[in-house]
Amino acid sequence: MKKITVLLCFFIGVFSFAQKAEYETKTNIQYYNAAANKSDNYIHERCVLDIYYPKNTKGFATIVWFHGGGLTGGSKEIPEALKNKGFAIIGVNYRLSPKAKAARAIDDAAAAVAWAFNNIINYGGDNSAIFVSGHSAGGYLASMIGLDKKYLQKEGIDANKIAGLIPFSGQCITHFEIRRENGIPEKQPTIDEFAPLFHVRADAPPLLLITGDRELEMLGRYEENAYMARMMKLVGHKETKLYELDGYGHGMTEPAFPLLVNEINRILKEKQIKK
Repeated sequence: MKKITVLLCFFIGVFSFAQKAEYETKTNIQYYNAAANKSDNYIHERCVLDIYYPKNTKGFATIVWFHGGGLTGGSKEIPEALKNKGFAIIGVNYRLSPKAKAARAIDDAAAAVAWAFNNIINYGGDNSAIFVSGHSAGGYLASMIGLDKKYLQKEGIDANKIAGLIPFSGQCITHFEIRRENGIPEKQPTIDEFAPLFHVRADAPPLLLITGDRELEMLGRYEENAYMARMMKLVGHKETKLYELDGYGHGMTEPAFPLLVNEINRILKEKQIKK
């Protein structure tokens, strides 16, 4: 685990990936197929994404970003801190509890990532450079679809093709909203099939876990991520890192965004060297 102070976050090459480019945004693209949209009004209404991408550019990386909100609220977003860095950013809406079972959000996250794999080439992107990230509930979704391969498998995608997983302050045990639906209190930890920790594996994509300060985070969030990092290493995963943002609580996205950019830059550079 690396403990990162606030000032350091802003001096680690934030601008190293910036490119001079014009960007375009397209909104409210349905990521399920026509049959699914016709079969379920809530899918039709809620399961849409926005894409922000560099125009007239080829081979760029893509960040699929899942918003937070406890699987009960929130809305798709294109984080300002990730704009103008040479990447495409896909902001995703997913179904929310209690209108849908919380686990449906995992299905939606997989469908949105599959959409990116199947369509980013049409925008000029490289579908071997798709990164998955998000904050809180969004970080949980990123970890679930990256570690439990069955969700993307249903969409015809191998989860190991994800270039990197970078969850921000995501739950690694079973999400508290899924536990609530089953009558389990939020302070009673559970690790079952709906826990990223249940799916630790050596061959997963590179994993960068970022949390706030352990004394300021919510409900043991740092400790969940520290246990995840330890177990990933014990099963033989070679590219797991954990960063703790000193002085920041659960709303730790601002200093975490530069770490996300640097991780993408690092992975892309290593891919280029291997070529």
